[in-house]
Order: sequence, then structure tokens, then C-alpha cells
Amino acid sequence: MDDVVLRGPLIADGTGTSAYRADVAIKDGVISSIGHGLTGRRSIDADGLVLAPGFIDMHSHSDLRILAEPDHLAKVSQGVTTEVLGQDGLSYAPVNDEVLATLRGQLAGWNDDPPGFDWNWRSVGEYLDRLDQGIAVNAAYLVPQGTLRMLVVGWDDRPPTESEMDTMRSVLAQSLAEGAMGMSSGLTYTPGMYADTSELVRLCEVVGQHGGFYSPHHRSYGAGALEAYAEMVDVSKRSGCALHLAHATMNFPVNKGRAPELLALLDDAIAHGADISLDTYPYLPGATYLSALLPSWATEGGPEKALARLSDVDTRERIREEIEEIGSDGCHGVPVDWDSIEINGVRNDHNTHLVGASVRASAQRLGRAPADLYFDVLVDERLGTSCLMHVGHEENVQAIMKHPAHTGGSDGLLVGDRPHPRAWGTFPRYFARYVRELGVLSLEECVEHLTGRAAKRLRLTDRGLVREGYAADLVLFDASTIADTATFDQPRQQAAGIPYVFCNGVTVIDDGTATGALPGHSLRSRP
Repeated sequence: MDDVVLRGPLIADGTGTSAYRADVAIKDGVISSIGHGLTGRRSIDADGLVLAPGFIDMHSHSDLRILAEPDHLAKVSQGVTTEVLGQDGLSYAPVNDEVLATLRGQLAGWNDDPPGFDWNWRSVGEYLDRLDQGIAVNAAYLVPQGTLRMLVVGWDDRPPTESEMDTMRSVLAQSLAEGAMGMSSGLTYTPGMYADTSELVRLCEVVGQHGGFYSPHHRSYGAGALEAYAEMVDVSKRSGCALHLAHATMNFPVNKGRAPELLALLDDAIAHGADISLDTYPYLPGATYLSALLPSWATEGGPEKALARLSDVDTRERIREEIEEIGSDGCHGVPVDWDSIEINGVRNDHNTHLVGASVRASAQRLGRAPADLYFDVLVDERLGTSCLMHVGHEENVQAIMKHPAHTGGSDGLLVGDRPHPRAWGTFPRYFARYVRELGVLSLEECVEHLTGRAAKRLRLTDRGLVREGYAADLVLFDASTIADTATFDQPRQQAAGIPYVFCNGVTVIDDGTATGALPGHSLRSRP
């Protein structure tokens, strides 16, 4: 007898074809049958609900939180059953002791640095083994190119020697063989941004040889965005590596209404044989750590040298001029608008009064110049502050999400006083705002974007569809009430209208309540 039968849902199967009604049975972690009149040990009345494959978060920053808080309510409660870690070129494997110590501080604004946490891995394979000890959702991993460069080259802004290049390629190949799905970059973050195009091509050659994909946060989402996208397409063509563009947006005032230019660039490349996909989040503001706005030269050599520069009066003025008047490479080539930069997470309690306000508003309240407040906060917080960047455009968001190469990614941070609500709300928001409210996507199209299409990019041959024999990663939701309830003021709010979520056939959300089950595991690349 089957373990569970879902009776009578409307099935949006992840292919984009018309939804249909049928019963779905689950047994031993897989979809055992689809039909009518099925019976099982447990029967769930799903009449009036939509059954879809579990959502796949193609851009997640849960690398540490999924281990520190493995029940992972933020993701399971919105129907996510698989997420892709190791994003933006910075994560915690492969590392040695020195690199790990540096990353723990550098990425505290993304993942915190919890006291007493057991950092018992160094390689990618060991990190994936750690995931297999018990997590609520499945997780895939990308080799972070910035971490790789840190490990081999260090923090210097220079080309690698031929020996260093060989070592990076070797470590990358080993990491892919251990199960990584591809490689990510953060080309506005140090030290990954120090890599030139030819260096990226040589690394992506290795990724392509292993059947993986390259997922870059490219060099600019502001001034020079189209040129930055074109560079990534060129890397893909020259290396023979599939390309997945991370949080593929067109932000900042200079790019208002320019999404069609990006899509034309991608369509031309695809028409000429390029293998390209992308992900976006359905919000306007972005999020990162506050020090990301610094010019790359200011952080060369690592965090300690960056802090020393920020404590020097003359160097501060040079940095201020580049940030406020010229536009630093860390701020996407655009002069910073302090009204658009909102501090949303601090490490020190005495700085909580800054949370929820723009840098300019806080500076005015304190009678300070915005740049001086910015510098002092970075020094006091040892670069561990996170921020929101209010720089998006609705017309661009809608145009890009309609593209046939589009998938969904939250890009969500789970720590901080007021993290971006996309960490808790991305997937229900697609259905509430862009399907039900605005009609930008049909129900079936949206499900395909968030499931089957993403699974295809990850080369998952047993997930991403409601199909017999596939893993029972499933979500049941009410199309009329599904909604994101997370807001910028209260970002940690469970989504509405999602009563049941299954991961590997185990109920992780049951009648709207988290079960605490940990049926997830790592999803490793296949030769």
C-alpha cells in the first residue's frame, strides 16, 4: 500500500502544459502512481489545491544557516524542496584553516558566525557529507570562484601565475568530481573580481568538461551592465561551458527600461547555440553586505588591510571621492545614493539604532556626513554589516521573468535584524503578485519556471516534475490564497496558502505546520 495519497488536486506538473486533475500516490520517497481512486495509509483531501513539484531556489545563501538551523523553516514553509548554495563566488569550501577564518568574518553579514559551531569540513566533498547528516530540503553546491582564488592566489589584485592557474583548475576539477554542480563568481566582490576574462575562461573550461554550469554575479548591474552580461556570454562561448546568470536584473537609474536590450543579447546568443539560463527574485530592492560598495583596491589584501585603510584619514577621502563622485566598481560603477542604501543587519547591539533607515537618514539624525557614518560603521562592525539597496525597476523585473530561460532564485539572507523578505517570500510572491494579481505568468508557466526548468539546468533527471518514479518533492497550495506575508518591517513571516510540502516523500509542512523532519540531502553532480 502507498504511504500517502493526495486526492484530487489540480496538477501543474512542471512542464508548462495545462494542469489536470488526478490522485497522486507517494511510496518510499517517490511518486509511485498518478491516477484516480488511489488508496494509501494516509489520504489527504487536496480538492481545491494545486499540486506542483517542490520549488527549486536557484540562488540561495543558506550555506551556513541550513546547518545551524536544519529545520529551515524559511524555505520549507514557502514550498522550496531544493536550493543551490555556494553563490556569488564566496562560500565555505574548498578552504584551508586560514581561508576559512577569513571567510567567517567576511561573510558574517550573509550567514552570521555562530559561536560554538562545528566547522568540520574543508573540501567540497566534506561539506556535502555534512549536509547529508540531516537537513530539511535538498541542496546542491557551486564551487565559489572567489573562495578558490583566495585559497590559491590570496587577496592580491594580480593575474595568477601559471602554476597557480594549474592549481586552481586542479582544485576546481576535484571539487566538481566530489559533487559540485558548477562554479559561481562574484565579480563585484573581492578577491573574485580580480580575475580577468581569460582567467574565467580557463576555469570554465574545467566546469564544462565536467558537464557543469557557470553562475556569475557579473561585474556590474549598473553602469556597464550590458557590457558585463556580454562578457559572461563571451566566457561561455570561449569555454564551452553552460551559463546561468545569477539574479539577472537591470538595476540603478541608468538601466530603467533597458531589460529588452539584455534579453536581445541573450536571445542572439541562444540562437547561435549558447546554453543560457538565468534566475531572478520578484522584488525591486537588492541586498548585500555594506562593505561591498567599497572600490576593489580598498579591500585588496584582505579584511585587515581594508580596515586599516578605512581608519586612515587620507585614504578615507580617496574612497569617499570614488564612492560618491565617480562610482566604484564595488557599487557597479554608479555614484552611491545614500538614500537608497538601508542598513538592515548589524553585529553590535549599540548599532541597532541604524537598522531600518537609510545611511543618509541616520547621518542626518546624528549630524554626520553619510560617508563618515558609513566608514565608522564598517570599522566598528569589522565589515560585518548587511544592507538593502533600493535600486530596482518593476518593468525590468516583469520583462525578464517572462523570458523562456528564466528560473526563480531568492538570493535571500537569513540573518540580520531585518533581512530582505525575499528569503521567506520569493516563491509565494511569484504566484500572488505575478500570476494572480498581474497575470504576467499563467499558473502553469510559473510552476514550470520554478521547478522543471530549474531541474533541467541542474541535470536532475528524477526531480522537478510530477511524474511517476520521480522523487516526491511536492508542494500543495491554494492558488487563490497563496501569498508572501514577509515584509521589510517584519521579514520572518511564514507564507500563506501552502498547507503541505513534501521532501523525498516526507511531510515537512503538514496542514500549515512545520514537522521538523530532516529528509533532505545533498544533490551531487553525476559524471
